[in-house]
Amino acid sequence: MRRLLAREPRVWFSVSATTRTRRAEEVEGRDYLFLERAEFERIRDAGGFLEWYEVYGDLKGTPGGPVREHLAAGDDVLLEIDVQGALAVKEALPDAVLVFVKAPSREEQRRRLLERGQDDPEAIERRLAEAEEEERTADQFDAVVVNDDADRATDRVAAILAGQRRATPPS
Repeated sequence: MRRLLAREPRVWFSVSATTRTRRAEEVEGRDYLFLERAEFERIRDAGGFLEWYEVYGDLKGTPGGPVREHLAAGDDVLLEIDVQGALAVKEALPDAVLVFVKAPSREEQRRRLLERGQDDPEAIERRLAEAEEEERTADQFDAVVVNDDADRATDRVAAILAGQRRATPPS
């Protein structure tokens, strides 16, 4: 008699949708799903987003269908979304594990934003103020990871996922 082994869970990275204009270096389907506002609103109104919000004048959201399909297949799904989106996902999917990833300091966050070269000084200051406000919600997350080094932060998130898998019996 052959024993069937379940496959090891994969991590699938969800791609958010946005109405923001695509930047030159961005790739459709890798960085975002770039949608016209009317199309985004049509999908939203049909219940097609797991979560969505207006951010800096643009609509952003997580398409729900692909997330649910990958979860049903036994994959871990990674969403890179803001605090309000994460809390909305937790409401929609109570078993979701929320990891708050934060910069090691406000000064380092400022340096990273300046290095990106995508925002004017006012936008950077607005983002920094909002980051401070968002960090006040970190206690609503299951874990907090300080992104002091990208590889180390990735390893920490992977360890959190692995620990969660071990703690949660298969359904």
